[in-house]
Amino acid sequence: MSLVSPSGLAILRNRNLSFYLSARFLGTLAIQMQSVAIGWQVYQITGSLFDLGLIGLAQFAPFLVLILWAGHVADRYNRRIIVLLCMATQLLCSAMLIAFTASGSKVVWPVFAILVLFGSARAFMMPASQAVLKNLVSDREFSQAVALGSSSFHVAVIAGPIVGGLLYAFGPQTVHMMSASLLAVAVLLMSGTRSISQTINKAPVSWHSLLEGLRFVWSRPIVLGAISLDLFAVLFGGVTAMLPAYAHDVLHAGPTGLGLLRTAPGLGAALCSITLAFFPITRRVGAWMFGGVAVYGLCTLALGWTSSFPLALGALFLLGAGDMVSVYIRHLLVQYETPDEIRGRVSAVNSVFIGASNELGEFESGVTAGWLGLVRSILLGGAATLAVTGLWAVLFPVLSKMDRFPHHEKEQAKAA
Repeated sequence: MSLVSPSGLAILRNRNLSFYLSARFLGTLAIQMQSVAIGWQVYQITGSLFDLGLIGLAQFAPFLVLILWAGHVADRYNRRIIVLLCMATQLLCSAMLIAFTASGSKVVWPVFAILVLFGSARAFMMPASQAVLKNLVSDREFSQAVALGSSSFHVAVIAGPIVGGLLYAFGPQTVHMMSASLLAVAVLLMSGTRSISQTINKAPVSWHSLLEGLRFVWSRPIVLGAISLDLFAVLFGGVTAMLPAYAHDVLHAGPTGLGLLRTAPGLGAALCSITLAFFPITRRVGAWMFGGVAVYGLCTLALGWTSSFPLALGALFLLGAGDMVSVYIRHLLVQYETPDEIRGRVSAVNSVFIGASNELGEFESGVTAGWLGLVRSILLGGAATLAVTGLWAVLFPVLSKMDRFPHHEKEQAKAA
């Protein structure tokens, strides 16, 4: 790692960047609070592990259908406006959750319907929000902007579950109302950003153009290896969806305990991302990435072995830190390697992999837990993550043995 001086934080004087990060922070905070409430609500109503898994599937199904179109839209239209409209749709979803809770309904299908709309908004937001960051800062500032963006994101991931768990003591309605308020402020902040410089793709819509991002990723073994490693590692090792049941049945904790458990990975990731903002990874990139995924798998195994609340918190903390290292490297690889005119479509492909690893991983966790039991499913997931890490190191040696980021090597070659 190399040191970056604190004066580099002057990057936050960039109005668009600071407004964007603030809006993203508040939106993420609201969604994390809401996620705790939804998980606990559904489990209290049905007591079903399978239904917890369906929470993830309801968000991922529309995401999978729409994501390639969303990437094309992010390359053809103003990415800032797309992010703004998606935040407004998330605000609408919060309002609908308020109405559902007020109705006192004991069936959960309306929640899944709302999550389908939320997943649709997320499908359009992810490619646009990933691609827009590169338009807000210079190439020299980009790695620091990624680290600062990750820091603010994970601070929200830390605070959201804690606040959501505490507010749930006053009922889910309180959580949903606070989430809606925060999303409203996020919409106002995002509407206050100014137009950005962006290369607009004006090619006619066709299957060829829609699949351009997929072809690009397939042609770059480094990019393909990085995003597919994250997909399969988190797909099998994801435990987030099962935390309500894990907190209730294994650790015998309530909503506040669940909030702390949901917070621990975010705390680990946030502290790691803050460190990366000042000490960015510049050497042994491949080893750092595979090491981060291996830590994720080991910590998942530790969760399955322990019934101690403090040890579970520690394992989740380290899990988040390991995941942050791989996320940081993957994001830099994808964005540095991608031309701006197809950045939205490539970000869409990356978003499919992220969405599959998260939401589809939650569904996989629910199904596996229903078949094998909660603890066995967690242990199996940790073992599968480690197996994927070893296999990908063999399948993608160019990634596992990478020393520097490719763009650094190109810059050095030009200087020579």
